[in-house]
Amino acid sequence: MKTITNFIMFIMFLVMSPSFANDIYVTQSGASLTLDILQDGENNTIGNSTTASASTGATTNLNIDQVGDSNVIKYQINGASYTGVINLVGNSNDVDLNCDSGNNNSSCGSVNAVINFTGSSQNIDLDIGETAAATGADVDLVGQSGSDSNTIAATIDGTSAILTITVNGDTNNYLLDIDGNGDVNGHTLIHSHTGGIADVDIVQSGTNDNMLNLTTSGDNHNIDIIQRD
Repeated sequence: MKTITNFIMFIMFLVMSPSFANDIYVTQSGASLTLDILQDGENNTIGNSTTASASTGATTNLNIDQVGDSNVIKYQINGASYTGVINLVGNSNDVDLNCDSGNNNSSCGSVNAVINFTGSSQNIDLDIGETAAATGADVDLVGQSGSDSNTIAATIDGTSAILTITVNGDTNNYLLDIDGNGDVNGHTLIHSHTGGIADVDIVQSGTNDNMLNLTTSGDNHNIDIIQRD
């Protein structure tokens, strides 16, 4: 009887014990990288608040899928070209993505990035062209229907920066700053908001070539726009 009882208690421990998080740390250096990552569950990390994953090389192609709550992505990319898609499904996820972080091989001259998220209370921080302006950046940040209470901070320095924000949800907060080289065809920002409350701060800086295409829907907007020449 004692053996049976211990066996049952062991099974109960397996069932009731929480699953362990999946932690991934990447340090890569070379001409090119293609990396696909899928994490399914909660409290998973790719890098963390103290140690970022990093890729250094001419070309980086990075695709990340995280499904679950309270996941973290902290990634630094150093190289001439970055292409990537990040898909988030869940709540309270944290993304900190930097492109051109001061490495000798940095420039992020060509960037095509997409971040899709479905869920609430995401914290997305995106910095492109930190030490050298990108010659071309096309960035799409898309929050699917029901994505509420999210915070997006995007800073893009580049000769031609196209930033498209589309979020379908309530009480979201955007802090956007496109700064760098204007003329010819620089400083482009396309904003589309669908939902209840949006507190949006947009700053674009010159010289010349500022362009803004803004479409909003819903109620209780508080939008501040500064375009300097």
